[in-house]
Amino acid sequence: MSSFSTTARLASPLMQWVDLALKTHETLLSSGAVIRMRTERIARAGLTPSASDLAEFHLMGHEKLAAASESGLAMVKQWNSSQASLAQRAWQQWLQGATALFSLAGSFTPAQAATHGDAFVQATARGASTAGQFSGVAARVAREGLKPIHAAATSNARRLLAELQA
Repeated sequence: MSSFSTTARLASPLMQWVDLALKTHETLLSSGAVIRMRTERIARAGLTPSASDLAEFHLMGHEKLAAASESGLAMVKQWNSSQASLAQRAWQQWLQGATALFSLAGSFTPAQAATHGDAFVQATARGASTAGQFSGVAARVAREGLKPIHAAATSNARRLLAELQA
């Protein structure tokens, strides 16, 4: 799939959540396979693990810490890059809406009420649109956090399966 179609597909918050659900599903399937293969290896190794068994067991812990650290960092970066500016814009639009509401309430003539009413509707629509973007931001934060975990789980599943088949 081209990066343009992926970008276009992920422009919708719903599609971002669908993409996140699919990646989560793939991660869970891969993790389950990795856990099963590693558990079987631990059981086979018993009390006398080989050097390659010990290396694999050490790798298990290291990979989890690395993926968790990378995941946390990715989420913080995504949060800082999108959430702060969106929250500031939502706050400004809320203030604009409140100002427009008070202007509408203070209208003396029907013409003023119509003008202030239109300004209030527009401010409310902008605020609702911005508030609707929070879902997309949350999905992007979660997706960025899942990327390193997904990458580790799927690559481990492929590697361990290849080792079993060899």
